[in-house]
Amino acid sequence: MSSNPSSLPTPEKTTGLHVGEPAPGVAKVDPIMVVDNVSRTFGGLTAVNVEHLEVPRGAITALIGPNGAGKTTLFNLMTGFDTPDTGTWSFDGSSLAGVPAFKVAQRGQVRTFQLTKALGLLTVMENMKLGAKDQKGEGIFRSLFPFIWKKQDAEIEARALELLERFKLAKLKDEFAASLSGGQRKLLEMARALMSVPTLVMLDEPMAGVNPALTESLLGHILDLKKQGMTVLFVEHDMHMVRHIADWVVVMAEGAVIAEGPPDEVMKNPAVVDAYLGSHQEVDLGVVTGRIEGDSAAAAAALFEELHGDESGKGGK
Repeated sequence: MSSNPSSLPTPEKTTGLHVGEPAPGVAKVDPIMVVDNVSRTFGGLTAVNVEHLEVPRGAITALIGPNGAGKTTLFNLMTGFDTPDTGTWSFDGSSLAGVPAFKVAQRGQVRTFQLTKALGLLTVMENMKLGAKDQKGEGIFRSLFPFIWKKQDAEIEARALELLERFKLAKLKDEFAASLSGGQRKLLEMARALMSVPTLVMLDEPMAGVNPALTESLLGHILDLKKQGMTVLFVEHDMHMVRHIADWVVVMAEGAVIAEGPPDEVMKNPAVVDAYLGSHQEVDLGVVTGRIEGDSAAAAAALFEELHGDESGKGGK
């Protein structure tokens, strides 16, 4: 469903994130994640082929693109849920190549999923406590002696309750996660991710399937992550939301990054317009991504002008 960010106060945008002109692979002043020559194929399909990408620290970055662009696959590769065919990538200066997903999370890079992964037969509180790292009672031997882990468990529960209060889920703490609505599960998954005190939070379509009544709450929580010093990278299709909260936008199509920049500039990029609305008569998306040879600039620009004119006309009615 489409969000309605207009009812929220306009957030202060972070600027000065890049060095030089905005373009695919542009260098960032202080990147928290760097991706080089990462590719992933499934049979004859190239799902991801990213030459170079840097994610700016302390900002909200949106990863956008049409369905099948490779956004979620890139998320899976960067978080250890899948293995690339080629390439290297680092988080906070340390390589993550070959690092399993649970160790990636322990290092401070956590993610949520488009389809929530809450454990339905556990309570909301039990789901939250699972997100805390370095728990003393996790070992089989230690778990037999409560005096070893009881104090820490109480601290974990207190932190979980604090987060549930913030996400307005405290009254549901003893309910099974399976009983929550889709939007409440999104909130639970985001709150659980924060139990590990992350540095980078990666959200895969946080607004997908969310009731409009909870959309504003989710938007506010994403903005709060930045205020608390975290870096946010999120996948989203709602362009109104992206324009409202993102400091930086990365656009993917056919597995490649085709544009980067501040939201307002990216939305006017003819290549982005073409990627979202399909190829024009004289333009193939493969030209935009560099997969095939050709000159798409004139046709894509004409398409943008045509659409821009239509929008202006509607606004005058």
